[in-house]
Formats: sequence, C-alpha cells, structure tokens
Amino acid sequence: MGVEIERKFLVRDMVVLRGLTGVSYRQGYLSTDPARTVRVRRAGDHAFVTVKGASTGPARAEFEYEIPPAEADAMLDSLALRPVIDKTRYRVDAGGRTWEIDVFGGVNEGLVVAEVELESADAALEIPPWAGPEVTHDQRYFNASLVAHPYPEWRED
Repeated sequence: MGVEIERKFLVRDMVVLRGLTGVSYRQGYLSTDPARTVRVRRAGDHAFVTVKGASTGPARAEFEYEIPPAEADAMLDSLALRPVIDKTRYRVDAGGRTWEIDVFGGVNEGLVVAEVELESADAALEIPPWAGPEVTHDQRYFNASLVAHPYPEWRED
C-alpha cells in the first residue's frame, strides 16, 4: 500500500518563484468523501487517477495510476465535480528537499500553498524562509475541499 506523508504551508514570499517555470495542472474529483477521495489530474502532458484514504495527521493511503491524457480530459469535462481546480505547480529545492508550490487560478485565485513529502511523520524538516504558517491539519486547504468551498469564499474566523 502506498502512503503519502506531507506537510503543507502557505507561501509568504512569492520571490521564491522568480525565474522558475511551472507546469499547468487541471484536476477534478469523482469523489470527495473524506474516507476516500478519487481524483483525476492532468499535469502538462501526463494524466493520473489517484485514490486517497482518510488523513491520519500528515499521512494517508495513496494509490496513483497514469492514464491516457485524452481519458483524463474526458473525465474532467464530463464526470468531475465542479468546479475543476486549475493551478500551476512549481518545484523548489530547499533544505535538502523538493517542495511543490501550487499557485491556484480560477475559482481559487489568490491561494498559494507549498507542500513537501516526507519519509515519515516525524522526519526532520527545515522550514524555508519563504514559507508561512503551516496548514497541514486544516482541511480547508485540501484540494478536494477547495471544490466545495473555494478559497475566496472563506470568511475570516
């Protein structure tokens, strides 16, 4: 069984992306049940179906399979819950790890989240200076949650 262990942070300084080229992502969900999400993702010239289990802290079961891009496009256009998520993903090396920074567009315009995958839940992590508050445990920042509750609609708590 695959297990994804990741931590998420807001990005406080966009200068980290200066000079980098990102990859356009389009992704949608066939299921957003918290116990099991099913995602279809088009990432540049590649496409994937991913099944994720419920989160336990920063970890959850994950199974991902590459599929033909045309099939992903068809599922995104006809089967995925609305809205479909649009974002550009950048990869940044910092502190001996590769961080993925997602700059959201479309209905989630304005949201920028950095995530880093870890080998264990208690792995040491050097937080780069451009990273802001940690949002790992805040389910609002899960991509599946952004479908039902887009970022600009959130109210200040």
